[in-house]
Parts: sequence; C-alpha cells; structure tokens
Amino acid sequence: MRAADPDALVADHPARAEIDALRRLILAADPAIEEGVKWNAPSYRCGEWFATFHLRAKPGVQIILHRGAKVRPDGVAGIDDPKGLLQWLDPNRASVRFTTLVDIEAHAGAFQAILRQWLARL
Repeated sequence: MRAADPDALVADHPARAEIDALRRLILAADPAIEEGVKWNAPSYRCGEWFATFHLRAKPGVQIILHRGAKVRPDGVAGIDDPKGLLQWLDPNRASVRFTTLVDIEAHAGAFQAILRQWLARL
C-alpha cells in the first residue's frame, strides 16, 4: 500500500498555515529528518519515528513526540524545556501545542532545541 501524501492530509485543515510552519521547523531541525505519513498524519523520522501531528486536536495544532510504536522501559529524561512547551503524556511521550502562527514564531527556537534533544534520545 502506498503511503499517503502529507500535503494531501492537511490540504483542507483549518490550521493549514500553522501546520505548514511547524512542518518546516521540524524538517529544518536536522537534515536527517524525513517526513512521511504514520497514523494517518504527517509524521517524522530520523531512523525511528519520533513526531506525529495530532490533526484533530483543538485548540490549535498538537504534535506528539514519541519513540516509535513500542514503549521503551527507559523513558525520555533530561529534556531542557525552559519555555515549558512540553506536556508529558507518559515517560516516552510528550505533546507540544501551538495556537497561532505568532505562537509558533515566538517559540520556534525552543521547539527546535527540544526536537534536537529528543532525537539524541532515540
């Protein structure tokens, strides 16, 4: 089965501009990051899948940071998050929510720093 196109998945989404801005930020965080579709949403991998949009989240746009489909016993620890962007869902998953383009722009550097730290723990 051929994977869906991430652009097609978000084409009619009411937060398309915010999603596209976040997609660009994620891909720019590391040249090894690849975009694909997992769980019927734009998802990102660098060897392992590590981030997936939650397209039905409201308000705003939510990204789930994870460590692939399998739970790992060690969890993710030591992520520096001075802006308080992460909401921990369990030891292996956290979410980040943005409500506007201004919010995304204001936290772009902090979000990319979190992504780089997350990748180092895959």
